[in-house]
Amino acid sequence: MLCSATLLWLTLTLTPNVHAEQAPAAPQIEAKAFILMDYHSGVVLAEQRADERLDPASLTKMMASYVIGQAIKTEKIKPDDLVTVGKDAWATVNPALRGSSLMFLKPGDKIPVLELNKGIVIQSGNDASIALADYVAGSQDAFVSLMNNYVKSLNLTNTHFLTVHGLDAAGQYSTARDMALLGQALIRDVPEEYALHKEKEFTFNNIKQPNRNRLLWSSNLNVDGIKTGHTNGAGHNLVASATEGNMRLISVVLGAPTDAIRFRDSEKLLTWGFRFFETVTPVQANTTFTTQLVWYGARSEARLGVADDVALTVPKGQMRNLKASFTLTSPHLQAPLAKNQAVGTVDFQLDGKVIAQRPLVVLDEVPEAGLFGRLWDAIWLTLTKWFGGWF
Repeated sequence: MLCSATLLWLTLTLTPNVHAEQAPAAPQIEAKAFILMDYHSGVVLAEQRADERLDPASLTKMMASYVIGQAIKTEKIKPDDLVTVGKDAWATVNPALRGSSLMFLKPGDKIPVLELNKGIVIQSGNDASIALADYVAGSQDAFVSLMNNYVKSLNLTNTHFLTVHGLDAAGQYSTARDMALLGQALIRDVPEEYALHKEKEFTFNNIKQPNRNRLLWSSNLNVDGIKTGHTNGAGHNLVASATEGNMRLISVVLGAPTDAIRFRDSEKLLTWGFRFFETVTPVQANTTFTTQLVWYGARSEARLGVADDVALTVPKGQMRNLKASFTLTSPHLQAPLAKNQAVGTVDFQLDGKVIAQRPLVVLDEVPEAGLFGRLWDAIWLTLTKWFGGWF
């Protein structure tokens, strides 16, 4: 039963733009598939064939980077660990690596984890991917298993990896949507690992190579990642992320016909997103949204709010029309109540339409009252039913 008597409308005190305007259509994109997503809210601003399975090419290294970042975070490996390069990472004897992106490793080299990690992220080194995969998991196959385990835990429903580097392999695929979600996870879960993606160049053995993500040099956008990819089978791919103020966007372009087009398409998407949308956090975690009466509790009232910050992305100029309401799932709250226990929902509406919902949770534990307190509340609750209606 929903308690309509507890419905509250709260006009959010936000600073709107002077002139409200609806966003025009997304720019025309020449790639096979694309998506533009807000990092904080997860709102998809534009997409085209975002769930079509395509070859990720070296975007595969985003998942390799995620696995490595998690291994460092949990101290299974350390950045200064020395890795002995095996023959499988030597391009001279591995035909699949010849002519591809390389760090130019030799068997027997002892290279720190951090150096190999930079070789993967900045230089897109396929040999570095193999060497570090062997060190982290014992073999390439075992590392691929770790990659696909994270595919499941991150709920990337249209992704499957067969290699540690992304060179063409029949049956390896991902989508624009899954790559955006992977980029979001990389930024959120392993921020120190993600920081490597903004480095513009890396030198190893006196060979200096630039980061292949040329948007890092953009004078129009503040881009700090993420990854390029290209094979004959995949075409030209790019996952990019940029910030403007407190807003962060992630764009994914898959299967662009040329190198130049993937950068142009990505820049168009990001520019359009920042120009016509904005993201705010109208309700923060552990902040009182409403205070409600509690029956049978050691305290008579409970603070209610949200467990996590609520980020909302709306067209610029529309913040003044944003409203929030809450509804309790029961006509009254009854102790005991656990911290973060869901007791209702918070609806966020724009121009009369619900654009987001979050659970309304208890912010502080409310234990049950003693025997006398419970008896007293039982009497009052009975009287309110008879004479006062539901509170």
